[in-house]
Amino acid sequence: MLAKAGRALDAALDATVLLSYPRLGYTLRRPFWHAQDLAVDMAGMHILITGGNAGLGYAAAAGLARLGATLHLLARSPERGEQARQRLIAAAADRVHLHVVDVSDLDSVRGFAADFLAAGHPLDVLIHNAGVLLPHRQTSAQGIELTWATNVIGPFLLTALLQPRLIASAPARVIFVSSGGMYTQRLDLSDWAGTRGAFDGVRAYAQTKRAQVILSELWAERLAGQGVSVNAMHPGWADTPGLSVSLPRFHRLLKPALRTPAQGADTLIWLAAAPHLQTETGRFWFDRRARPTHKLARTHSPAGDRALLWQLCCEQSGLTSHPLSFSPRSGGSS
Repeated sequence: MLAKAGRALDAALDATVLLSYPRLGYTLRRPFWHAQDLAVDMAGMHILITGGNAGLGYAAAAGLARLGATLHLLARSPERGEQARQRLIAAAADRVHLHVVDVSDLDSVRGFAADFLAAGHPLDVLIHNAGVLLPHRQTSAQGIELTWATNVIGPFLLTALLQPRLIASAPARVIFVSSGGMYTQRLDLSDWAGTRGAFDGVRAYAQTKRAQVILSELWAERLAGQGVSVNAMHPGWADTPGLSVSLPRFHRLLKPALRTPAQGADTLIWLAAAPHLQTETGRFWFDRRARPTHKLARTHSPAGDRALLWQLCCEQSGLTSHPLSFSPRSGGSS
């Protein structure tokens, strides 16, 4: 009866964003979750979190540290990264490593990946959390629109370069932190550079979040049978530094109703740690439940766009000669 009531409540909440995404949705769903899902010992497990120095990334790092994991925080700022590392040491002793990496800079990503592989660390969980939402068009060190470079191309390259270590560490997991904003978008590869008309930072961000969900499905296909699961999730509306800077009016109006970073990171921690989820792959999660990837018919893309997205990511990340020449299944729509 309790499980049935939980499903009914979840469905009712999911019917409206205004009830589901803020703190209220988390508060009402939480009593139906199983505490034993996170009664796990992650000692000896190595978890890499991009953007782990603040917001959802830091909250996830803190939660996983309490479970005993060894953390690898990727941060662009040495100062903010070190401050986060010092705060985490109280919970994780010396099991916190800081790596200064700009995920938007492909040379920085390549350098880090080479160092990480050379160090011989296992990689049990790779969490793609770093992201940007920009008011004006900017470009990365390689000349790629910065939102696209940070949220899509950098994570794609990092996953590709660390793929051998993930497989060697199996069972392993890859998790993309997406956004509910992706529900508003149909993937549009004709303007990933953001040069067609006035730049719309919110749309550019939501486009990258739609791309992340599709790429998580494609990575799940590629890594099927190799002991590596790949999933995406979204945190709801959480009160993070990124939100306050990127969407100040939204943040100001909804601040009393927003989730805490820890509440927003709950499903992320659950996906990284819960033992029964290792075989779940290629799915999109919110508040500990798999969700559909489309709520509006207009957001479905032609099936061929999946292959085009993969090809574009390979080309922009310089992996055209890498053994990623992989043709994802073209069936269905995305």
